[in-house]
Amino acid sequence: MPLGAIIARFENIQSNWIALEFRHSVIAFGAGSLLSAVALVLVPESMKELSKLTSTLYFLSGGVAFMLLDILLQKINNPASQLFAMLTDFIPESIALGAAFAHGSRTGLLLALLITLQNLPEGFNAFREMRANKHLSSKKIITLFFLMAFLGPISGVSGYLWLDDSPTVIAALMMFASGGILYSIFQDIAPQVPVKQHWTIPLGALFGFLMGILGSMVLSH
Repeated sequence: MPLGAIIARFENIQSNWIALEFRHSVIAFGAGSLLSAVALVLVPESMKELSKLTSTLYFLSGGVAFMLLDILLQKINNPASQLFAMLTDFIPESIALGAAFAHGSRTGLLLALLITLQNLPEGFNAFREMRANKHLSSKKIITLFFLMAFLGPISGVSGYLWLDDSPTVIAALMMFASGGILYSIFQDIAPQVPVKQHWTIPLGALFGFLMGILGSMVLSH
């Protein structure tokens, strides 16, 4: 997240149309990475532990919870709400990541890669949105992102220490996060991607998802 913010801080493309395509492609790449995390790690791992009924309940609960949170944050509409929105999928994923490593799952490495790929463009986009509101300086925003980044290791260690013997809880958390992430993709991220008369931007989503596919193939061998 802080690295994405730093790139956004110093990104200075002079050509308007190149800048537009670049920024929207970054958002699309983040969407592809999120989608691959759901399709290749979170849902498949969850289905190993949960029944069809519980999978459905947790998945839909995640989507509804993120919808209600989105409504609440829209009403608050300040920099704090944007920071909180970034953490809604970051923290559950980090907890699941720590638990996956504790459980000896090889998907932990893939999930770690996808979390990194996801949060880089997320930090880039969030920085630009927060800077546009002019409530905070660039230095303060980047500092906040650095502080937020430590919540990842803290959440991961918590999952590693406390959820090793609770595979059902891990699976429920992953499925809940999956529903929420998919809601976020189609509600918040995907609508920002299209630009009229520019057809290459969606390729960012393909590249993001492709990174997840390649990572899965490497680890499976």
